[in-house]
Amino acid sequence: MLEELAHIGRDPSTNGYIRDAWSDSDLLLREWFAGEAARRGLDTREDRNGNLWAWWGDPSVAPGVVTGSHLDSVRQGGAFDGPLGVVSAFAALDVLKNRDFTPGRPLGVACFTDEEGARFGVPCMGSRLLTGVLAPARALGLVDDAGETLADVLARAGREPRRVGRDDETLGHIATFIELHVEQGRALADLERPVGVASAIWPHGRWRFDFRGQANHAGTTRLADRDDPMLPFARMVLAARETAARHDAVATVGKVRVSPGNANAVPGLVSAWLDARGPDERDVRALVAELTESVGRAEVSEESWTPVVDFDAALRDRLAAVAGGNTAAPVLPTGAGHDAGILASAGVPSAMLFVRNPTGVSHSPDEHAEQADCEAGVIALANVLEDLCR
Repeated sequence: MLEELAHIGRDPSTNGYIRDAWSDSDLLLREWFAGEAARRGLDTREDRNGNLWAWWGDPSVAPGVVTGSHLDSVRQGGAFDGPLGVVSAFAALDVLKNRDFTPGRPLGVACFTDEEGARFGVPCMGSRLLTGVLAPARALGLVDDAGETLADVLARAGREPRRVGRDDETLGHIATFIELHVEQGRALADLERPVGVASAIWPHGRWRFDFRGQANHAGTTRLADRDDPMLPFARMVLAARETAARHDAVATVGKVRVSPGNANAVPGLVSAWLDARGPDERDVRALVAELTESVGRAEVSEESWTPVVDFDAALRDRLAAVAGGNTAAPVLPTGAGHDAGILASAGVPSAMLFVRNPTGVSHSPDEHAEQADCEAGVIALANVLEDLCR
């Protein structure tokens, strides 16, 4: 299944993936999902926010156990972040059917829309709308790099923008959610274990810093006469690194937009996006507050925030016991956000399995997981689903 997906949205010059939400690539991925579900006799549904659900059994009769992830990617991302969880979900169902297992409750496969937030800047869009964490009015007004709003994009894709928002009917179908994901770090490699279980997700958020100056000619404007916003921006990038180190956190400026963007002009506006995360919410908040105060002239707006997520302890321990085989699977925290974290914060019992990443590289074409480890993840997931669906 991963090989079937390998060509969709792939950039041949980098081998990375560009799979923005609601792009042509994303629509192809949705077709692939529906095809895999139909091949297994599953009932496929799309909720009011564009999330996909494939059911073995009827969740309107009784809520079920759901597993899955997402198929969109960060720009120039890898082949495993997201798709591994969806592919492994279908593969785990195949394992259960080969065991002649009949689930005692409905069993579903989920594919959440726009988990990465690459197009509109807000991560976990589908699960945030589903749970009501993200207001529909704000979501529909979000603008992509081409100047299109989410409302415009949804309408062109044949969806009804006015329907987006909290979906209690769909939420009521989920008794438990299990997300398998490639590890975005190298803890399992150091532990020499193929599969692990998540304990918690660090608090994390994104902030936009707008530095305004005066656009002017690069050759004729004296240094003393310049109002160049690139200078406070550059100081902010360095300060972010230094401030994060003091607060035991991480901070990244990975996206910058310069206007007007001419090589021979002093810019008039520099917009930069800060991603900040850490084990402790107070430290992350303090980092951003200190950075905002130090740069002074910037206009700062918070675009997303996710508090710390501690996964259900009993469910976590149950997964560790079942997924680990003869020895309990290791339990570890993560700094990466996931739809499972959004659902957990909304009160849905949720947990995560990680598959070993030998280098720890993620959000990059170099992201990798070995075939044997992926297969170990499928077996671990199948064992977990069998245990939860008895």
